[in-house]
Amino acid sequence: MSLFTGFVACEDEQELRFLEAKGDFAILSPTSGDAVVLGPETPLNPGLSLTWAAMDYGTPTSITYVVQIDKAGDNFDSPLDLVSTSNTYASVISEALNGASVSVGLTPFTQGAIEIRVKSSVGEPASQERFSDVITYLVTPYSTSLPKLAVPGNHQGWNPPTAPQLAASAFGETDYEGFVYLDGGFKFVGADQAGNFNWGTNEYGDDGSFSGVLVAVGQNCTASAGYYRVRANTTTLVYTVEPTAWGIVGSATPGGWDASTALTYNPTTKKWEGDVQMTAGAYKFRANNAWTINLGGDSDDDGSMNYDGPDITLADSGNYRVVLDLSNPRQYTYTLTLN
Repeated sequence: MSLFTGFVACEDEQELRFLEAKGDFAILSPTSGDAVVLGPETPLNPGLSLTWAAMDYGTPTSITYVVQIDKAGDNFDSPLDLVSTSNTYASVISEALNGASVSVGLTPFTQGAIEIRVKSSVGEPASQERFSDVITYLVTPYSTSLPKLAVPGNHQGWNPPTAPQLAASAFGETDYEGFVYLDGGFKFVGADQAGNFNWGTNEYGDDGSFSGVLVAVGQNCTASAGYYRVRANTTTLVYTVEPTAWGIVGSATPGGWDASTALTYNPTTKKWEGDVQMTAGAYKFRANNAWTINLGGDSDDDGSMNYDGPDITLADSGNYRVVLDLSNPRQYTYTLTLN
């Protein structure tokens, strides 16, 4: 008997009752309703350890088992295969379970329910498919990707999928920021549930006052040609565009701590670049030859330079190719390569 699920109407035809038939064989562990909280710090820890009774086909035969999951309530309309094995047990590491749980529709950092079943089959190609009973497993997944907001506009052909992006400071936050070359009109577009950026989904524009106020859809925002730090908050509905021109400054640079040595924006690489004669010493990066916007070392070890961060130290003097990459929102990096 194969797994069957369905709905029948109640007598008043206003409610539905979900019926789930017993499977051909049983999942032994975990127990339906068990829960796990996943975290990026332990990617190789077991996220799911599953055991089940062997399927009896009535004769000794080699059996292939496939562990399948789907979001609870989706009735396995498009199940995701986790593991294929000839054993009656399987273990899935946290990293793999996390990716699978998000793929079937769970929201990071929020407990959600997946349903698990085991499919058995014999032969090659697979035949005589049978299914276990279904258990519910509560999973709290995580995300290491920051929420993004696309900035389509005249600067790139008004195409949201290929537009430069802003990033929020953390998952669940709406304080988007990034550095973008603008040239005329632009708008903001959020991702849909599948993570894609398209017109008509979470679209924001100016309220018409051009004073930094956002509204849904709205009018085109506008900026003259230039490189900007762009900030937008889709909760407070405000945005700012600050023009920036970047340079390197410090005791290791020709201008010392008083004058930045200018870098040049490369529109092809989307990076600030320059050849600079450097001496052993300290340096940072700053915009507009002022300290209002400056980037120093990565003091919190998150892979990005920090605003007002610590001085960076150069050990050896020489002529260096300096590259400042602000094209990845909130992942600001630099390189110094000896010429």
